[in-house]
Amino acid sequence: MTEVIDKTPEEVQSWIDSHEACLIDVREDQEVAQARIPDTDIHIPLSRFDPSVVPTNSAKKLVFICAQGVRSMQAGQYLLNNGTIKEAYNLQGGIAEWHRSGLALEMI
Repeated sequence: MTEVIDKTPEEVQSWIDSHEACLIDVREDQEVAQARIPDTDIHIPLSRFDPSVVPTNSAKKLVFICAQGVRSMQAGQYLLNNGTIKEAYNLQGGIAEWHRSGLALEMI
């Protein structure tokens, strides 16, 4: 069975910079309203997760994001387990670790 691969904020930022990442934020609406990673491509709250919104034929790396890295891991693993996607990445430590790393956040 394929597993979701954890990536550090710095690794994800390098993918963003080189246009290699598709960021999928699975936090709830009220969490996203507080802050988000710039250039996040898709917002699908885990509470109403719709796999059909996830691009299945994208050449970009699918990076799942949440507050601490738990829900995003669940979303990625769900899609891997049901065969929707072949590869998934998780922002290790979530938005909290992104912020601790000093990377940019948009305050909304």
